[in-house]
Amino acid sequence: MPSSYNVRSRARERNSVLSRPEFMSLNQPLRGGAGGAGPPESRGNAKRPGQIKHQTSQPSEEPTDSGSKDRREPSKMPEEDCMQLNPSFKGIAMNSLLAIDICLSKRMGVCAYTSSSWGGCRSMVALLALTGHGITWIIGTIVCLTRSNTLAGQEVLVNLLLALILDVMTVAGLQRLVKRRGPWEMTPGFLDSVAMDIYSFPAAHASRAAMVSKFLLSHLVLAVPLRILLVLWAFLVGISRVLLGKHHLTDMVCGFALGMLHFSLMESVWLSSSTCQTIISISTLSWSPFF
Repeated sequence: MPSSYNVRSRARERNSVLSRPEFMSLNQPLRGGAGGAGPPESRGNAKRPGQIKHQTSQPSEEPTDSGSKDRREPSKMPEEDCMQLNPSFKGIAMNSLLAIDICLSKRMGVCAYTSSSWGGCRSMVALLALTGHGITWIIGTIVCLTRSNTLAGQEVLVNLLLALILDVMTVAGLQRLVKRRGPWEMTPGFLDSVAMDIYSFPAAHASRAAMVSKFLLSHLVLAVPLRILLVLWAFLVGISRVLLGKHHLTDMVCGFALGMLHFSLMESVWLSSSTCQTIISISTLSWSPFF
């Protein structure tokens, strides 16, 4: 009796444990046994191992394709974006120098307007800049050439005139190519429009002043004070355009370098006295090929 009582009590305890919510799934019958047990629908709908393997292999292929696409996408990133995210040291240095150039040029434009800090000196600075204008020098050279009576003087003046024309055309071409605006928004004046001095880079006045001063120092016999004044004049003409807000500092520096290049070019193709006399005769319509 005690043994049967113990068996029945253990059975009741097992049933009470299995009736708990966490063990309810253990009381449900199996849908399909390993030995073919279960209803015929479940045995008929049972899938073969080959089909199960085929279906399980398909979802595994999709992540592989998506993973390969994810790996391909970074390779298609535009190169420009990579350069913007990782700028080179050269690009950072150039941008920094340009920012410094613009800042200093704006601060030095003290005669840009009459309301500027040095606005009262604007007319004097503009007159100084006019002494380096291309139209002024071309007209002055032609007048001196018509009044010159020596072959040496005419030779120097003809070569100077050709150098001035070369300077005006070269600077105008570079300005149209670069199209850099000045530090201050200004409308070009009448003489600047005639000389095609519209944009900022390179500075036409600085180029012309450097070329003319070097030309006169090389081909004219001048005293030391005059030579110093000529060099000082070239520098003041270049800086006057910066004070007027027409050019940046880098425009002035590049203009001086371009003027020296023009002088070197004219020295290499220097026209002789006979060639200059031929050009003068053609220009005055008195040249004859038979005499």
